[in-house]
Amino acid sequence: MTTAAARSWSSARPGIDGTMVPMTRWSSDQLPDLVGKTAVITGANSGLGLETAQALGRAGAHVVLAVRDMAKGERAAGSVPGSAEVRRLDLGDLASVREFAEGFDGEIALLINNAGVMFPPEGVTKDGFEIQFGTNHLGHFALTNLLLPQVTDRVVTVSSGLHRSVSGIRWEDPNFTGAYDPRKAYGQSKLANLLFTLELQRRLTDAGSPVRSTAAHPGYSATNLQSHAGNTLARRFMALGNLVVAQSAKAGALPTLYAATQDLPGASFVGPDGPLELRGSPTLVGRSKAASDTEAAQRLWTLSEHLTGVGFPLTGKS
Repeated sequence: MTTAAARSWSSARPGIDGTMVPMTRWSSDQLPDLVGKTAVITGANSGLGLETAQALGRAGAHVVLAVRDMAKGERAAGSVPGSAEVRRLDLGDLASVREFAEGFDGEIALLINNAGVMFPPEGVTKDGFEIQFGTNHLGHFALTNLLLPQVTDRVVTVSSGLHRSVSGIRWEDPNFTGAYDPRKAYGQSKLANLLFTLELQRRLTDAGSPVRSTAAHPGYSATNLQSHAGNTLARRFMALGNLVVAQSAKAGALPTLYAATQDLPGASFVGPDGPLELRGSPTLVGRSKAASDTEAAQRLWTLSEHLTGVGFPLTGKS
């Protein structure tokens, strides 16, 4: 048996007659033809974002790398097959978010909210928000709503299995102005991503829009995201995890690509199918009770509108 065949049969399942039927693992080779479509990807100069950009480029999409560091973005764009361009976007600065949106013409088939920070030292964005809540959630909230009239197909927001590490949004103090806990702040930002996905889909449906809002998480993937941790011991621990436990960034990008291109219900959440959703092939996964709370999703939306000054742009009852 060849190595490829062995891998296939290792994921076999019993057929109707009891014989083993190999299961096909989904890969980026199965992406649809995206020629003539534009994909905007935040944080696309490295890691999951760059792998996503490269895969969509191979499928024929025109890829826009929305990045904070233009020099790194230009170097990354050189590795994207086909048509790519780089535009500056700092999600921690609402003025930059507005400038990006105001300067963007044309339709966007796929808006992929990928960028993020994880476990940084205590800090705030240029607008005074806790850096993880402000970058991972509020920046993407504003960007999505500002670009939404131009989006034609899908908004994908990258969350994390660590959304389960918190029981809800800190409504009275979302910016952690008391004792700062970077892990809880990160968990809150990833919970916010899922609540945003949920409420965005409700509003899109209410407005009669064909656009779908989905979410994805990469499991445990080897990227430079973990290097943001302010604690040296935590950085070393996660670096070891990247070597021993993590799957590749290429594999970690598959749930995002699946959520962006497959025929899924709105508000779907895609992650790896392996144990604890740490690695594996993309599949629909569950979310915490807190991430399924529609009232909390609407409350977070109202709070986010207040904090960013950006509202839902489509007509409808919402």
